[in-house]
Amino acid sequence: MLTHRLIPVLLLKDGGLVKTTKFGDPKYVGDPINVVRIFNEKEVDELAILDIFASSRGRAPDFELLAQIASECFMPLSYGGGIRSIDDAKRVFSLGIEKVCIQTAALQNIKIITEIARDFGTQSITVSVDIKKNWLGRRGLYSASAGKIIQGDWLNYLKTLEAAGAGEILLTSVERDGTLSGMDFELIREVSECLSIPVVAAGGASSLDDVRKAIDCGANAVAAGAFFVYQGPHRAVLISYPRYAELKRLMG
Repeated sequence: MLTHRLIPVLLLKDGGLVKTTKFGDPKYVGDPINVVRIFNEKEVDELAILDIFASSRGRAPDFELLAQIASECFMPLSYGGGIRSIDDAKRVFSLGIEKVCIQTAALQNIKIITEIARDFGTQSITVSVDIKKNWLGRRGLYSASAGKIIQGDWLNYLKTLEAAGAGEILLTSVERDGTLSGMDFELIREVSECLSIPVVAAGGASSLDDVRKAIDCGANAVAAGAFFVYQGPHRAVLISYPRYAELKRLMG
């Protein structure tokens, strides 16, 4: 049994999988069903799928596609994108998906976290928190659907999410997304020290050494996209995942 998780994050756009860089320039990387089947074979512990344009376009989750994905997925699955109400969350859970991941709805009305946690348990809800630096180099809370930094104390917002019933935080450094340039370990440490709920660190992972460092900084899990879908300097698409023996040596 591993003490920490290493989670592939797949990004949906118009029914296909893409990979972004710094939240922009989405590149097609494959069919979601095929990729899920590959991760099944590689015995991945957990998988996250995020529809990156659902909220910004005011669109509900593609429940038909999610049903297909869930039927093929043999590991715990979380989904985020376009979930605006407790009814949306209930429908996602009814497909056999274990967790919902929300961001935009929480920014608009934090009570949705409490409602989902009350009806389905805190373990069923992940809140996605994206952090981006402004032109002065200061960190701020970033709304992916609005495409802008939100003014205010972002660390205090994290504490509010925890108090509202969030089960874990998916913490992403926008500047590191898709870059394979290493993770923002200072950010991971700061957030992990601020919260008592699990932190899933994302953005920039390029090696298992990065994964180990993120865990040493307090992350309970590490999520990544480019690390699992790209191979080599020319970023050829090749789905990969470390062998269990490698992960056991890394985080036992």
